[in-house]
Amino acid sequence: MNDTTTEPEADLPAAPPASAYFIEDRQDPEETHTLSVLVDNEPGVLARVIGLFSGRGYNIESLTVSETQHEQHLSRITIVTKGTRDVLEQIKNQLDRMVCVHRVTDLTMIARSRKEEKPLERELALIKVSGTGQERIEALRIADAFRAEVVDATTGHFIFQITGRTNKIEQFIAIMQPMGLVEVCRTGSAAMCRGPGAM
Repeated sequence: MNDTTTEPEADLPAAPPASAYFIEDRQDPEETHTLSVLVDNEPGVLARVIGLFSGRGYNIESLTVSETQHEQHLSRITIVTKGTRDVLEQIKNQLDRMVCVHRVTDLTMIARSRKEEKPLERELALIKVSGTGQERIEALRIADAFRAEVVDATTGHFIFQITGRTNKIEQFIAIMQPMGLVEVCRTGSAAMCRGPGAM
């Protein structure tokens, strides 16, 4: 009589349930956008706008604000922020719902719709560098190449004023680091759409 008994098979992990849909674990990439926000020039408005970002965990990479329409008492806030497309859309919608906000314009999206890489952006920085001898001469030579202007100087230091795109400012600061960089003050980006029309 043949023995037909077999050893039990090893426990195998259960197969996932069949699905008609292919589940993809996808994460949208983060993008950096420049937003222009026209607001009432009143006490507390800037705090409310910044509070919207901090309260929801949104990061502000750059912020500039100033009154631009004196008769209407309106200020323009330029915000550089980063997030996924969904997050950026949420930011714009939430800003637009604020009573003190007149208009929210995504300058980055307008530039892309015109086949431009980004809107026209400029930043100003004051950069203090200390040094003597050869380092002093080299710092002046590099500043001239970057078109940075000397706005204050003694025998032991310079303060350079430089304007340009953010990456130009950052490159200049990085080069000045070994030259005796002491202090940096930056305005943040001011931005505007190219072309004849307003935002």
